[in-house]
Amino acid sequence: MIAIIDYGCGNLFSLSRSLQFLGIESKITGDAAEISDADKIILPGVGAFGDAAEKLNSTGHADLLKKLAKEGRYILGICLGMQLLFEKSYEYGEHSGLGLLEGGVYPLDADISGLKVPHMGWNKLDIVRDDPIFANTGKDDYFYFVHSFYAKNCDSCLLATAEYGVDVPAVAGRDNVYGTQFHPEKSGEKGLALLKTFAEL
Repeated sequence: MIAIIDYGCGNLFSLSRSLQFLGIESKITGDAAEISDADKIILPGVGAFGDAAEKLNSTGHADLLKKLAKEGRYILGICLGMQLLFEKSYEYGEHSGLGLLEGGVYPLDADISGLKVPHMGWNKLDIVRDDPIFANTGKDDYFYFVHSFYAKNCDSCLLATAEYGVDVPAVAGRDNVYGTQFHPEKSGEKGLALLKTFAEL
């Protein structure tokens, strides 16, 4: 069973429906015992980093995720959920993340010109490092992005990028912890394939 963490900052319904369509058992939950019992965990996220980090900390989910990651439980962060996996964010101030992946999160508009922010739309992945998460993903596959901030200084865990004025880290991962800046649940057939791959790791 995959636990979709409900901490008040996620796009839960479409993600749950996507997994249901794939025949993958999942549960939207904020209960620590249910999260601990899950085979894998998805951390979704929409909104502001600071608010989301505060909610993870206040609910105890931050400490739980760190514990489960250390134990080897597979975790997938999506969009803001991916950004929360990093050490820091500089979104309207400085905020601490979970520190499960090396790197920080910075404003996209500071590093690009002539392009709209948020970055919203379909982009092709450039896979920079082979990984089992790409078992059903090809170099010409497109995924759907919506974000105004992006990860930097994350070469040690960078798996794929997408070009939007700069190389945006699109997939990051180390051992059992993964993140996608795009929304696989909104990325059609290719997004579903990636969710299925994660479920089968």
